[in-house]
Amino acid sequence: MKEITLGKTGIKTPQNAFGALPIQRVTMDEAVKILQRAYEGGMTFFDTARAYSDSEEKLGQAFEGMRDKIFIASKTMAKTPDEFWKQLDISLTNLKTDYLDIYQLHCVPQCYKPDDGTGMYECMLKAKEQGIIKHIGITAHNIETAFQCVQSGLYETMQFPFSYLCSEREIELVNLCKEKNVGFIAMKGLAGGLIHNSKAAMAYISKYDNVLPIWGIQKMSELEEWLKFMDEEPVLNDEISEYIEKERKELVGDFCRGCGYCMPCPKGIKINNCARMSLMLRRAPSKAWLTEDMQKEMMKIEDCINCGQCKSKCPYKLDTPALLRKNLEDYKKFWQAKLRCNKKLTDKVKGQ
Repeated sequence: MKEITLGKTGIKTPQNAFGALPIQRVTMDEAVKILQRAYEGGMTFFDTARAYSDSEEKLGQAFEGMRDKIFIASKTMAKTPDEFWKQLDISLTNLKTDYLDIYQLHCVPQCYKPDDGTGMYECMLKAKEQGIIKHIGITAHNIETAFQCVQSGLYETMQFPFSYLCSEREIELVNLCKEKNVGFIAMKGLAGGLIHNSKAAMAYISKYDNVLPIWGIQKMSELEEWLKFMDEEPVLNDEISEYIEKERKELVGDFCRGCGYCMPCPKGIKINNCARMSLMLRRAPSKAWLTEDMQKEMMKIEDCINCGQCKSKCPYKLDTPALLRKNLEDYKKFWQAKLRCNKKLTDKVKGQ
C-alpha cells in the first residue's frame, strides 16, 4: 500500500485509514481488539469525533501508551467558544492524550473565518498555539461550503464524502485540494452502504494520490477486508473500470447517502434508512428489509406532516419528503410481491 502525504500537515500514512464512527456500536473489548488489529495490520491514521458517543474512549483504551505511533483526528460540532473548549477537553481526556494531530470543525454550516463574529476559528488558532492541536481541519457535506473552506486557505485538511459515485464537482474539489496543498480525507467511500465492492472502491480512490479514505469499520471481518489491500493494492484496470461505469449508470443521481443530519424526525421516521429503501432493496438481500418491523417503519412515512425540517437540514439539498414518498410507494410494491409469493408457497403446501 502506497503512503501519501496529507497536504500541508506533512502527515505521512498509508492510503488506507480507519473511520471510528461504527465502533460506537460494539463493546469496549471488541472495539479495542479491532483497533489494535488495525494498527498491527498497518493502519496508522484514526478518525473519530466527539459526536460519536464512546468512540473516542475506545481509541484511548486501545492506544494508551503508544500515542507516538499513530495519528488521531477528532472533531467538534461546537457552535460557541465555550462549547469548543469544553468538547476539546473531553476529547483529550477520552483519548488519553494531551494533543490531537488534527482537530476538525464538524459538518460546518459555513466557512468559519477570523473576525466572523463566531470566534470559532480563533479558538482553533489558540488551541494550535498552545500545542493542543497540531493541525486545523474541517468537515462538510455541502459542496459549495467545502469549496469556500478550501479556497479560504485557512484549513489544512478537508473531510468530504468521496467515492466512485461522486460527481465532476466533487472531483474538482479533490483537485482544488491538491492545488492548495490541503489534505483531503474521504468519508463515505462506500456511499453509505450502497457500494459493496471494496476492491473497486479502493482501486478508484487510490488513483488520487492526495486522498486519504477512512473506512467505517465495526467488525473484524470488515477490517480484514481492508487490511488485505496493504499487501495487494487494487489496480484500476479495465475490468474494474467497466464495473464502476455500470454502477454509476445505476446509482448516480439524487440518492440519500444515509448521513442522518436530517434527523430526528418529529414523527419518528427513520429517514436515513427509509429515504434510500428502493436502492437498498435492489442492492442488498431484500429479505432483510421486508420484515414486519421494517414495514411499520416505512408506513410512518404516511404520517409525514411536511414540516420541511428534513429538507432544510439536508446537506445535499434533496427534496426529502418527496424522496420518502417515492420510496414508500416502491416499498409497497415489493411488499405486495412478497405477500403473493408467500401465498403461492402456502397454496402449494396445502395442495400436497
